[in-house]
Amino acid sequence: MVVFKGPTPLSAVTLSAGGASTGVVEIPHDRGEASLNIRGKTVKLTNLRKPFWPDGFTKRDLLQYYADVSAFLLPHICRRAMVMKRYPNGIDGPFFFMKRAPSPRPEWIETCAIEHARGNVIHFPVIDDLAGLLWVVNLGCIDLNPWYARCDDVYRPDYLHFDLDPVPDAGLERVLETALRVREMLDALKIPSFPKTTGSRGIHIYAPIVRGPLQKQVWTFAKEIARTAAANHPRLITAEYRIAKRPAGKVLVDYNQNAWGRTLASVYSLRPKPGAPASTPVTWEEIEKGIRMEDFRMDNLPARLRAKGDLWKPLLAKRGRVKLEKFL
Repeated sequence: MVVFKGPTPLSAVTLSAGGASTGVVEIPHDRGEASLNIRGKTVKLTNLRKPFWPDGFTKRDLLQYYADVSAFLLPHICRRAMVMKRYPNGIDGPFFFMKRAPSPRPEWIETCAIEHARGNVIHFPVIDDLAGLLWVVNLGCIDLNPWYARCDDVYRPDYLHFDLDPVPDAGLERVLETALRVREMLDALKIPSFPKTTGSRGIHIYAPIVRGPLQKQVWTFAKEIARTAAANHPRLITAEYRIAKRPAGKVLVDYNQNAWGRTLASVYSLRPKPGAPASTPVTWEEIEKGIRMEDFRMDNLPARLRAKGDLWKPLLAKRGRVKLEKFL
């Protein structure tokens, strides 16, 4: 069962975030709490001076970052259930996952009800505008973890993805090489692919698909790609999901993040790591030349977005998506 209250057109989502990247929304510096009125919605922000990174970044900095990138971020996370990963005391404190939209909550927060095992229905929050984004970040969500399919059909994803994760003794250089090998495989199948840094240790590769195949079918196809990549490049790549059996020095092409209920940190998500790195779209040319995770951070990503725009905009388009049915 899926129930989505009040679907928001993409044009409305973009409009509701308008001006955020130009600094129209300014989180106060001079107080510990604030109430903002954003297009008729009141958002209460708390503990603004609380340190969230040992580098000196505060909760206020976290909120301001998301306000600054919201016009680029919101189209990628709207109309999707949001899994909340909450760090109420910053990156050095304990964290916990939360699926159900907390109560009480603002009446304007929409929800997406998804049936899980044994008929258990979970009402996830849906973040469609700047007010909702600041609300969920104020809960201590440093990174954002949206569902892989939209709320009007959570069983049919609109992209497949791979999480390239280095096994111990494999550095970033091997991850980048693996990304290029996976791209070669997808190119041979005429499947467009778009990389981004994870903001942690690896690379995510996403491919836009036409909605149609069920989640299990998408997972099965991704599994075949990963296993073929490992067979073609046995000294570099593994598809072994069991941690104890993964060979050291290789890079895991993790297809299992396409499984039911799994989520990845969204594009433009900050990560709970020193320096406040961000999960950032990069070009294949940048992958070829070499990048560092620390190149993309809270303090410099807004400027990169203003200069380069949204490199992942093709993932939002209707055109250019692949029909996976021909491979199944």
